[in-house]
Amino acid sequence: MSPRKSDSRERMIVSTAALLREYGAGGTSIDRVLEHSGAPRGSVYHHFPGGRAQLLDEAVALAGDFIAGLLDAAMQDGDDPVQAIDGFFVLWRERLVSSGFRAGCPVVAVAVETNDDAPQLARSAASVFARWQEALAAPLVRHGLTEQRAGRLAAFIVAAIEGAVIMCRVEQSSAPLDAAAAEIHDLLIHALRPSPH
Repeated sequence: MSPRKSDSRERMIVSTAALLREYGAGGTSIDRVLEHSGAPRGSVYHHFPGGRAQLLDEAVALAGDFIAGLLDAAMQDGDDPVQAIDGFFVLWRERLVSSGFRAGCPVVAVAVETNDDAPQLARSAASVFARWQEALAAPLVRHGLTEQRAGRLAAFIVAAIEGAVIMCRVEQSSAPLDAAAAEIHDLLIHALRPSPH
């Protein structure tokens, strides 16, 4: 495959993820992806024989991998999972504020819309959420929590972040995310406190 074709394919996936963040799945059309990416129209079915559904699916996977990579790096860099999760909230806050509260999560954009014609999109979103939860739970287990408790907290953190991001977008304010960050910080400090012997 020539570098140009490969570059065109990658640009289309990245553009799709960016458009999902701002416009949701319903607003991310092939025409909009082509305009945003600058890719030639003929490249769509050449690179994505499954059409728009395949393009959305690959954009969800890309976004999922990107966030999972950030989580993995944050959790491995230091020995403090609370600080790492605090940093993840800061990252989301910066993204929201810098985009004028337009940028949401591309995975949520696909997850919340009915995709009867492409059920694999819901499965892909579920897989991404599960991967993020694993990345969050592993360091909590290393710091003494049971796998069950760590898994519940990881699910709660993902739900809190995603819900807060949606609220921030509609309220045009970082207050919901800031509130979720503060509560999760306190919850984790309490949960990870060594028990007295």
